[in-house]
Amino acid sequence: GGIYKSSNQGTNWVQKVLIQTVGAKRSFATVDMITLALDPTDNKAIYASGIENGLFYSYDGGEGWQIAASLGKVNVTNIAVDPANKCVIYATAANKVYKSIDCSRTWAVTYFDNDPTAAITSLVIDFSNSKNVFMGTSRGEIIKSSDQGLSWETLNNFGGQVNKIVISPANAKVMFVGSYAKGVFRSSDGGASWVNLKDKLKSFDGGGSFRDLIMVKAEKPTVFLATNYDLVKSTDSGDTWSKIELIIEKARIKINAIAVNSFNTNEIYYVTDTTFYRSLDGGKNWTSKKLPTTRTGLKLLIDSKNPNIIYLAVKQVVKK
Repeated sequence: GGIYKSSNQGTNWVQKVLIQTVGAKRSFATVDMITLALDPTDNKAIYASGIENGLFYSYDGGEGWQIAASLGKVNVTNIAVDPANKCVIYATAANKVYKSIDCSRTWAVTYFDNDPTAAITSLVIDFSNSKNVFMGTSRGEIIKSSDQGLSWETLNNFGGQVNKIVISPANAKVMFVGSYAKGVFRSSDGGASWVNLKDKLKSFDGGGSFRDLIMVKAEKPTVFLATNYDLVKSTDSGDTWSKIELIIEKARIKINAIAVNSFNTNEIYYVTDTTFYRSLDGGKNWTSKKLPTTRTGLKLLIDSKNPNIIYLAVKQVVKK
């Protein structure tokens, strides 16, 4: 369980789960992880959460971890760090958004949904103006704060749970929403209006379905989308898409997470329940490697300054 780190583009992996403490050694080596996040301004600052284990954070690239004790053992489902102030951190759990302004020492609820059955399912901060915070809900809403979480307004309802929100690293007005139930949507005006990209993706397997979505700046801003069984990309903010050939296409194994080098879009990685895949030539050729655990690969993140370093979060999934 826990977090694994590779320093050579996924060739070898080492479990990084040691909790810094006085006395007996502690770790979260058996914990099932929920999410994983990097500080956008500090590549050594990593945040991770485990089921019923609260929030872990590391300031040395995962070598040693600390626990956000004041947050408690809640199931933290999303983490976002203010790009203008690394000590301002947001975390979601159930129907609440928590905020810390002192580097995880203390936390306060900055949003509470009065529906106890609702959940905050995604979270992102505008890199160009960190006063703007966006969250998605299990009811299908995207909700925005323009004042760092003091007040909130609903922008849209997609009719299905919002699983991911992505802001273009080149133009913060361009945003994408991914929903397992409803597919992929795009906004070109900072979330004020949205269009469904199903028609633009209908020629691919899954017809606009969503598994994971990222956008990197690199030489040209590029969106990478994992549908149910395809991996596709767009260099024009989702107007046109091209397919990246996969070696697992015939096996029809679903992708759980994708990661791309933000300096070189030819370096593409993805993970399934059992296997880590790597291409260094834009998808022309792939290598595969069994995961360093019997658990499922859930999240992938690439170090923002050293793209040879990749982090992997894993979780036990009970097969039905």
